[in-house]
Amino acid sequence: MFKKEFLLIFIILISNLNANVNYQKGQEIFLEKCSSCHGEYIDMKLLKTNFFEKENKLLKLRTPTVNMLAYAMIDSPKHIGNREDPEMQQIEIEEFLKSYLKNPDLNNSICEPSIIKYYDEKEFVDYKLNDDDISNLSIYFMDYKNQRLKKNPKKVRVLSNNFKEEELLKEAKDLNKKILVYATSKTCHFCKKMDKEVLSLIDVEEEVQKDFIFLKVDIEDVSLPFNLSKGYRGMTPTFFALNNDGKLKNKYPGSWNKKDFLLILKENKNK
Repeated sequence: MFKKEFLLIFIILISNLNANVNYQKGQEIFLEKCSSCHGEYIDMKLLKTNFFEKENKLLKLRTPTVNMLAYAMIDSPKHIGNREDPEMQQIEIEEFLKSYLKNPDLNNSICEPSIIKYYDEKEFVDYKLNDDDISNLSIYFMDYKNQRLKKNPKKVRVLSNNFKEEELLKEAKDLNKKILVYATSKTCHFCKKMDKEVLSLIDVEEEVQKDFIFLKVDIEDVSLPFNLSKGYRGMTPTFFALNNDGKLKNKYPGSWNKKDFLLILKENKNK
């Protein structure tokens, strides 16, 4: 039994190592071949303001940025393939890349139709990419979001109504972190006081980020995730500490000073 378990662990480690190597190769290909046209990461909020409020007059983008490409392929309404079947999705992305690079027609683009009008017509360029290059490039786009989250975790995730619990749980497991849900409201005086005097402090933020994915929920607009509404009486602020499988471990109603809040974090990070 021990040998089988060891072999399974070994196979998982090798698979993860290979995936990271392929991602890095894909990143190198993108930087070498594509980055001269497609810009670096720009925050999605700024991109939305640029295109939907400022008619591209703010950033004046002529091509999609790297995160816009990754979003279009993986998360947009026109995403390629089925995210539940990553092997087949990779094949479909590879086929798309081969086809589009050979014939870069904006009419066949998967980018948001309402912003394509701002882009330049792209001419064919022979990037001299072989099948392995295309494969690694597809892996780079598929894992771009997760890799960026690992390097640049969001300090506070403000949940909207379209949140997906399965994606939050996957992120928590991938990052090996617990989940901390903060129930608040726009009219909560003690929430605003705690935001200013405790949660905004750098050392508190650092302690939260070490071990938790921090989810802020305005209960006036959004339902609590992970079935937390059951037994909840609407007190704000309230903090819910969960394992990365979404199971509730502890609930802390009320406002807390820095010392007590750090004790709450310490109590739950080792459970």
